Amino acid sequence: MAKKKASTKKTLDYKVADLSLAEAGRLRIDWAESRMPVLMSLKEKFTKSKPFKGMRIAGCIHVTKETAVLVRALRAAGAEVSWSGCNPLSTQDDVAAALAAEGASIYAWHGQDRDGFYWCIDKTIEFKPTLTLDDGADLINRVHNKYPELCDSIYGGTEETTTGVHRLRAMANDGALKYPIYAVNDSETKWDFDNVYGTGQSSIDGILRATSILIAGKNFVVAGYGHCGRGVAMRAAGLGASVIVTEVIATKALKAILEGHRVMPMSQAAKVGDIFITTTGMKDIITKEHFAKMKDGAVVCNTGHFDCELNLDDLKSLTKKVREIRSSTEEYTLKNGNRVYVLAQGRLVNLAAAEGHPSEVMDMSFANQFLALKALAENGKNLENKVYELPKTLDQEIAQIKLKTMGLRIDKLSKDQSDYLTDYSSGT
Repeated sequence: MAKKKASTKKTLDYKVADLSLAEAGRLRIDWAESRMPVLMSLKEKFTKSKPFKGMRIAGCIHVTKETAVLVRALRAAGAEVSWSGCNPLSTQDDVAAALAAEGASIYAWHGQDRDGFYWCIDKTIEFKPTLTLDDGADLINRVHNKYPELCDSIYGGTEETTTGVHRLRAMANDGALKYPIYAVNDSETKWDFDNVYGTGQSSIDGILRATSILIAGKNFVVAGYGHCGRGVAMRAAGLGASVIVTEVIATKALKAILEGHRVMPMSQAAKVGDIFITTTGMKDIITKEHFAKMKDGAVVCNTGHFDCELNLDDLKSLTKKVREIRSSTEEYTLKNGNRVYVLAQGRLVNLAAAEGHPSEVMDMSFANQFLALKALAENGKNLENKVYELPKTLDQEIAQIKLKTMGLRIDKLSKDQSDYLTDYSSGT
């Protein structure tokens, strides 16, 4: 598949595919703003006080309409920003153009090669950020490995994904982390909503846009039953699929069984699956032995952060012919005559073949990002170089705002009830 070339028009401030797409991008961002009341309330609250005044924020996260709402909010609150995408196929070119036209420093286009991907990250680092925002830890790793002299001037950073948090905790445990990080992914209003409901819906959306197939009646294999896998399995089952889960963690496998799914090793699932999706963040989930066992017409995709979950080199070694049969769908004809269909080149199917998570769920995730960056701007220099979780009270505050915007109210404990919670002498 031919890759898009970025616009030859380049300035010190941006590089995008096509600046003429800006108006279409603005409409998409405006639509997302109407679906993201929590983040918009933060924007309104801090436009006057400007807590990010003097801060330079470098971001490396999917360039979507929801991300653009966050960028607008950060800029309104006083920040200078410089942005890149965290995946070569997830950038929405019209959104990138709109941000560039609005004066944001952005380097992102759909269809980047590896060199272009890291060039964009490097451009945001040239900005000499005081705060970083990451999705997968590529930006943070790049700063540490290529620009370590900048670490002392960085107040702190945030991380959006499970994969990135795992890597950053490993860095911290090895003493290699050089500035503090807030694990936004570990906030309940992120992982229990974004990861479950966002990934579930948007991954199915990507599969349907790429293939237009019927989900009902299919054997739908979900690799991994963490929050993302659980969300995908839930939505696939809701559409009438027979869900099969593969796992390496016994407790998660038990949860899958008790929630009505079949559980088996991938070596067994490969023989019966019609649709396969990986959600693990681990490499080599589907390899040569699995591809060789798949039935004719099997559909394979990934919704984990990196494309290494599918070993496409192994698949190519079994293949005699490849063609792009639909947008975001490549047909691999194997030497045994069977056809395997790979979606979005093994990249994130929900972003590369669709639009990513719905705005309503990203509203809470990006409210967490906004508040985590604000906390770092105010106190990052006083923190140790560790990975921190945001306060649980913040989760409740964000959830309360979300409920209010939905026109919903909940009960409150009375003083007697609150006292009862900690009255260890009251017995039964």
